[in-house]
Amino acid sequence: MPKWVNEGFNEYQKRLNQDVQLELVEIPAGKRGKNADLQRITEKEGQQILHSLHPQEHIIALDVEGKRFTTEKLSNRLNELMHSGQQVALLVGGPEGLSNACRNKAQEKWSLSDLTLPHPLVRIVIAEQLYRSWSLLKGHPYHR
Repeated sequence: MPKWVNEGFNEYQKRLNQDVQLELVEIPAGKRGKNADLQRITEKEGQQILHSLHPQEHIIALDVEGKRFTTEKLSNRLNELMHSGQQVALLVGGPEGLSNACRNKAQEKWSLSDLTLPHPLVRIVIAEQLYRSWSLLKGHPYHR
């Protein structure tokens, strides 16, 4: 990832405290060439994603057809997740999205936008929105 992506993600990651810890686990994207079998690549990436998950995690797939949130509603959902005692895994697919296996494994599906966002930007948007939601819960002035 470009330096600005890592810096953006890291900035929001370090702002969160012990209430919410943000860990990034990257799965290498399969090689996509002119005649690549995109379905096979997406399925393989999905297997790698599922293999990286812990059995007790609450899985949320980021998907264009997922639930959309306002900041306030996302903050409320974050609060519920924080009090559930479960670790949460947010799954982001490759260029073709998540595999069916990942979507089927997810307990929830969220959408960040109706727009198609570039993957480097998605990483920062997720981190920023989690920080914004957390800051709203804590009464921190960031949200204003």
